[in-house]
Amino acid sequence: MEKYVDLLKNIQNSFNNLSKGQRLIAEFIINNYDKAAFMTAASLGETVNVSESTVVRFANTLGYNGYRELQKELQELVKNKLTTVQRLTMVNKYSSKENALKAVMEKDIENIGKTIHEMEYGAFQEAIDLILNAENVYILGLRSSSFLSGYLGFYLNFLIKRVTVIASGPNDVFEQLLKADSQDVIIGISYPRYSKRTLEALEFCKDEGCKIISITDSLISPASKYSDIALIAGSDMLSFVDSLVAPMSLINALIVSIAMERKDDIKSSFEDLESIWNKFNVYNINDKENNN
Repeated sequence: MEKYVDLLKNIQNSFNNLSKGQRLIAEFIINNYDKAAFMTAASLGETVNVSESTVVRFANTLGYNGYRELQKELQELVKNKLTTVQRLTMVNKYSSKENALKAVMEKDIENIGKTIHEMEYGAFQEAIDLILNAENVYILGLRSSSFLSGYLGFYLNFLIKRVTVIASGPNDVFEQLLKADSQDVIIGISYPRYSKRTLEALEFCKDEGCKIISITDSLISPASKYSDIALIAGSDMLSFVDSLVAPMSLINALIVSIAMERKDDIKSSFEDLESIWNKFNVYNINDKENNN
């Protein structure tokens, strides 16, 4: 794995010695290595507005025998991702805290834009149909993805029946999924560094005949191979954290779309909830006595 980290560091260290065109290639790869890994020399050159031969010379400058050899290492980098410690070494690309603030937020915006541009809307609608027609919906996301699964579960419970968020606790994930079968849907949320337990659970559910919807960062992520439908939302952030802004936005879109399908059925439920919330002061803003 260290050699793949060295690839990015090598690009950074060589930056000042590169030609103007090669610097454009270097910047693109550093910020979009997951995308660059599957681009031809010609398409990469077209994207950054340089010639294909410039891309090849760029690979040669870095010590590779050709672009294909460089591309192979980029693909290994995407496949394996970086360890937390290794990614921590990359934060020195930010020259200041102000630069980090701008760069991180711009990357979040880029991830959302990429998600919108590359989303397969047919798959998105198919995912909604599977969720609405399922006997039970299980939501599985561990470690950092647990925040996404909890959020999705919180709102889906208002919209449909029989939603279960699988969480780490006294019961292992397999015990919580023991009764899942072919009538059920599993929404698996998996982001780098891809929890092994999540992947094992998805494999188990696939063997049980469950329909699998994955929310993940690419079609080559380990979660995708178990999925009937893969919803892709980018999380790339060249630092020790991943950006979960785009997957959160995708989850919001999923919730809103399901609510649109169920709006006539859920209206009375929300009216009942409002009465309960008011009765028990769940939201206290209208309690004048306590606000004085």
